[in-house]
Amino acid sequence: MKIGEVIGRISLSRCHPDVQGAIWKLVVPLSRTGLKGDVQGRGEPMVVYDEFGSGPGSLIAISDGAEASAAFYPDVKPLDAYCAALLDEIRIPDLKKQRTGMASVPM
Repeated sequence: MKIGEVIGRISLSRCHPDVQGAIWKLVVPLSRTGLKGDVQGRGEPMVVYDEFGSGPGSLIAISDGAEASAAFYPDVKPLDAYCAALLDEIRIPDLKKQRTGMASVPM
């Protein structure tokens, strides 16, 4: 599972019949430093299947690889990445503080 930020929407002129009518988003995966706002923590953009209606700037949980299509079992869908959740708040432990301190990333 990865966390990513939605940066756009993808339109297709043709697609596989099993994903006809799907909504596709362009998402940048974020590392720990990316979640804290550092540009170096932003990965390569990826296309993600979205059923939840995320918008630009939304933070989402991404299932990728074989797990992406598992959400549709027993149906088979040709997916590499799936939006598994919309994230309202993310708490990142602050490694410089003791384990009791948590840093919260505002949305």
